[in-house]
Amino acid sequence: MKFDIFIARKLYSDDSEGGKRFSRPAVRIALAGIAIGIAVMIISLSVVLGFKREVANKVTGFASHVQLLSLSYDSNRQMLPVITGDSLLSVVRSFPDVDHVQSFALKMGLLKTSSDFCGITFKGLPADYDTTFLHQSLVSGSMPRPSADGIPQLLLSQTTARKLQLRQGDRVFAYFLSNESMRARRFTVCGIFQTNMTEYDSNYAITDLATVQRLNGWSADETSGYEITVRDFSRVNDVAFDMALSINNRPDHRGVSYGVFSIRELAPHTFSWLAVLDMNVVMIIILMICVSIFTIVSGLLIIMLDKINMIGTLKSLGATDFTIRRIFISFSVMLVGKGLIIGNVAGLLLCYLQHWFHLVSLDASVYYISYVPIQLNYPYILLLNLLTILITSLVIIGSSHLISVSNPTKTMRYE
Repeated sequence: MKFDIFIARKLYSDDSEGGKRFSRPAVRIALAGIAIGIAVMIISLSVVLGFKREVANKVTGFASHVQLLSLSYDSNRQMLPVITGDSLLSVVRSFPDVDHVQSFALKMGLLKTSSDFCGITFKGLPADYDTTFLHQSLVSGSMPRPSADGIPQLLLSQTTARKLQLRQGDRVFAYFLSNESMRARRFTVCGIFQTNMTEYDSNYAITDLATVQRLNGWSADETSGYEITVRDFSRVNDVAFDMALSINNRPDHRGVSYGVFSIRELAPHTFSWLAVLDMNVVMIIILMICVSIFTIVSGLLIIMLDKINMIGTLKSLGATDFTIRRIFISFSVMLVGKGLIIGNVAGLLLCYLQHWFHLVSLDASVYYISYVPIQLNYPYILLLNLLTILITSLVIIGSSHLISVSNPTKTMRYE
């Protein structure tokens, strides 16, 4: 075993009386600082990544990644329908990043019961619509489907159902303004959903596409637009931009122009808020690295002061500053290594416990989700460890230069 590593190991495991008073507490504090720092960084990163994923999934689950909409309006300021023919569909599907395309239709209306009423947007979905997200958000009942009695079915949010005091199986009247006249239509509540996204829960009800087309007076090939899912969400803006170059402001045979918009453009407030979380993580990482640096430097200085007699003895016996520096560098590496191991184990264990058992809950009306979500990104965690090792190594090497200022003649007298 090398001389410097041998001495470093003795320092690390020093159980002498002086070590108990000075060295061991300093080692424990430095060890705890490193372990807590890396654990907090892992937990913070995993929580923010999980939160961003869950909120983004809720937004895109309800409104998809990209939308193709009409840019033209009629004399009543109503958006004109999109002709969803094979030619337009083939253009959209020609982009290699497109994974799924589905049409939808919207109609503003008013739901009224004997005790209350509320304005709502009826969203009509075709049979081939991807309802995975809505099924995951179901509280009770099922998705709308053609009914035998001819009364269309309606999927209400829990927020709207509570406000109107409606339950699954109840029937409710909806009123629609058309050509300055009011029309009434009766619906059967087939189910209740809850996304915890106030923007959607308070403003939308789900029914079948044909019902909304009839309410709008549209033909079977007329809808409000397309919802488009892309394979890689990180490229959603690029895909929307490429589509816009081919589709935007190019009118169809009726003179109706279309526009392509990414979900980041349609819900800018949500994604701007999520972007702020990235800055919070950066600040936490910086603070935790600073804590680790402080504990390492303070612990190393305390050890040096506690072992100043040993330093003087080694210098008097001919040891060079470089040799003594290597002793304390080896000692610090042992300290940082153990701290990283403990911190990683603790951080990952807490993340797994939260992921499996949802130990920490949240107010869904504020945070859009009922528990703290976790997403473990191992490349990011490895990068955090490498960054911590790099910075602490530089600090350790810099701190070890303090040994060169000690004088053997004076330090030998120090007690």
